[in-house]
Amino acid sequence: MAKHTFTGGIHPYDGKDLSKDKPIMDIYPGDELVFPLSQHIGAPATAIVAKGDEVLRGQRIAEAAGFVSAHVYSSVSGTVTAIEPRRVVTGDMVMSIVVKNDGQYREVEYDVYDEIDVDNLTKEDIIKRIQDAGIVGMGGAGFPTHVKLSPKEPDKIDYIIANCAECEPYLTSDYRRMIEQPEMLIEGLKCVLRLFDNAKGILAVEDNKPDCIERLKALTKDESRILVKALKTKYPQGSERQLIFATTKRAINSRMLPADAGCVVNNVDTLCAIYNAVWNGKPLMERIVTVTGDAIANPQNYRVFTGMNYRDLIDAAGGFKVEPGKVISGGPMMGFALFDLDVPTTKTASALLALTTDEASRYEPTACINCGMCLEVCPGRVMPKVLAEAADHGDLERFEKMGGMECCECGCCSYICPAKRHLTQSIKSARKIVLANRKKAGK
Repeated sequence: MAKHTFTGGIHPYDGKDLSKDKPIMDIYPGDELVFPLSQHIGAPATAIVAKGDEVLRGQRIAEAAGFVSAHVYSSVSGTVTAIEPRRVVTGDMVMSIVVKNDGQYREVEYDVYDEIDVDNLTKEDIIKRIQDAGIVGMGGAGFPTHVKLSPKEPDKIDYIIANCAECEPYLTSDYRRMIEQPEMLIEGLKCVLRLFDNAKGILAVEDNKPDCIERLKALTKDESRILVKALKTKYPQGSERQLIFATTKRAINSRMLPADAGCVVNNVDTLCAIYNAVWNGKPLMERIVTVTGDAIANPQNYRVFTGMNYRDLIDAAGGFKVEPGKVISGGPMMGFALFDLDVPTTKTASALLALTTDEASRYEPTACINCGMCLEVCPGRVMPKVLAEAADHGDLERFEKMGGMECCECGCCSYICPAKRHLTQSIKSARKIVLANRKKAGK
């Protein structure tokens, strides 16, 4: 079997055995749900409900504030009790709509389509249903999906890549989707292919999931426009730039969009949400979340209502079997360390990881020994040591000149560094400053 890959990368302990064989379970929220108005890249949504309003499950409670924005929907029925700043996983305070759950889950009526209806949809109809559903990239970035699916030159799109790699350690939510609901994934991909006449679909799966590869190949054997490609298991195989190169041998940089290389990339859960929107008229108000780690009593994959409190997820998984040393929203490589569990799940919440020890804080950074290991594993082919030094000295001109904006913040350099230097953190901070300066200068 051919194995598609990229240069660089690492092989960390993946931790997937804790939850990969745990089927998706439904989980219901507590009394209060919090819906941040900014769960996506772009302008925050604008609340269209007020304190005291009654809402239904599936009701739009916030409107997109522009093209690069996304609607927000209530995942429960109940009463709006506040519209106020609430803390999110990044530690920021974000304006949010707070809903008291009445426990009845009264739901709006959806515009469900049959096969004939879907066949008669125009490209504009499909985009509108995706936009109306408030769908964003659910792999972490949160870019509004209708924007991604509206490139300037759609005829130049050659590949629609379904990111089925799930290379982040511990995460198994996409794996369970592919095992339990592969038809949703494939139909979602076919909906996207309807938008691009010249494109082929690629289901890109790491080869540590042979059962998924076999199942997807069987289900697409008669689909002339869909290929299944096995990727070498390596982190960060699922990073957008690396995935595009591994599957198409086309390279992009920080100044390019995937569309510039004739590609569109969508996450597994995003494609399932597209299926639900196009076929069932359902907005994005739930997602699959992996609750795992060696500090969790019963690791599990859950179908989670957006807006649920992270404490509810921990409780559903049996709580902590030991006091965790670190709790992370997402995976250990690119997730956010949490100092408070009283934060809501959002459209981009892929996992909640609780570890018994905080490996990152066990070691004091020491002087660089110039071993070159960070350069060897860097998938962006930049020099992390040099970039981190420029960042630490505030030399942003040198930082940019040396390719600092080509870093994808994957964490490979920090992981491999024998001196335990915080390379990724330094580079990430400098990148934020550069981007902020560019925005201020109108570039």
